[in-house]
Amino acid sequence: MKIDKKIIKELSDYLDEFNLTELEYTEKDTKIKVSKNNISINNQANQTSAITETSSKQTKAISGTEVTSPIIGTVYHAPEPGAKKFVEVGKKIKKGDTVMIVEAMKTMNHVPSTADGIVKEICVEDGQPVEFGQTIIILE
Repeated sequence: MKIDKKIIKELSDYLDEFNLTELEYTEKDTKIKVSKNNISINNQANQTSAITETSSKQTKAISGTEVTSPIIGTVYHAPEPGAKKFVEVGKKIKKGDTVMIVEAMKTMNHVPSTADGIVKEICVEDGQPVEFGQTIIILE
């Protein structure tokens, strides 16, 4: 079997162009999977400056337990439009309770609470894109 380097190069370019970490291509009996695990130095610099800007904008210190997004995607506060939200400020939740849904590639991923507590702050708006590791709620 001869490997078409042009296809692999094109798939690798798509990873960068669409900011993906993994891409799979299948045609007849050929299956190609391209993935990357490293963050480029430019992206690290951009992320560092974004974190610095965010930190400087915050005037109060964050205290409490942070629940973060396990994946990149779009966050939703309720299971469907118009339904009751999973959490609201002041609500007591237990470890494992769903706090939000993060949609990634048309898949709805329930995000469980990592600790027991009372919701102190909801850090993201409904329908807002989130990054991996971004704080979505803070618990007391």
